[in-house]
Amino acid sequence: MTTTRSDTDARGALRGLADDRSSVRLRAALAAGTTPDPRFVDTLVERCAIEPEFFVRDMLTWALTRHPVSMTLPRLLREVRSGGPQARSQALHTLSKIGDGRAWPALTRTVLSDADDEVARSAWRTAVVLVPDDERSALAAVLVTQLGRGGRETQLSLSRALVALGEAGVPALLSATTAPDPHVRAHALATQRLLRDPETGFEYAIEEAKRVVALGGRGQEG
Repeated sequence: MTTTRSDTDARGALRGLADDRSSVRLRAALAAGTTPDPRFVDTLVERCAIEPEFFVRDMLTWALTRHPVSMTLPRLLREVRSGGPQARSQALHTLSKIGDGRAWPALTRTVLSDADDEVARSAWRTAVVLVPDDERSALAAVLVTQLGRGGRETQLSLSRALVALGEAGVPALLSATTAPDPHVRAHALATQRLLRDPETGFEYAIEEAKRVVALGGRGQEG
C-alpha cells in the first residue's frame, strides 16, 4: 500500500497530540486545524477532555472549528451529555465557538445548573450565544435560579450571561431581587446595576448590592 504525504502528516499530528510536551501538542493542534482531516475529529475531542494546558485546549477548540460541523457537532453533543467535567466544559466552549443553533436543545436546565462550576459557566456562555430570540426570556428564568452561586468568577460569569440577554432578562432579575436568600438578592441587584450601567465594575456593583441588602433593601428602588 502506498503511503501518501497526507497520511504521514495525519499520523504525525495525531501522535503529537499525545506528546508529553505541551509545545508539541500545541503545534499538533495547530497543524490539525491548518489542514483539517476527518481523521482528526475524534482525537481532538478526546484530547479536549484530558488536556491540562489552557492554551493547548484553546488550540484544540480552534482546530475543531475548522472541521465540518456535520462531523464535529454530533461528537461534541455526546460529550456534553456523557463526558466528565472537563470534557463537558470544553465541548460546550467549542460549541459556542462553532455557533450552530442546532446545538441549542443540548442546553437543558440540567446542563445550565451543572454541579461543576466550570461546566455551568461554559454552559451559560454558550447558551447566550445559541439561544433563539423567542427563548431568551425562558433562558433568563433558568439562569436566575443560579444567582448567588459560587465565588466571584462564577457569579461574574452568570451576571455577564444575564446582561448579554438584555431586556429579555429584566423580569426574571426583578423577581430575583425579592428572593428570600440575601445572597441571591445581592447578586440580582448587582446584575441589575450592570445591566443599567455596563461600565460599572462587578466588584463595586456586588459590594453596593450587599450593603443595600444588609440595610433591608429589596431592590424596589431600581
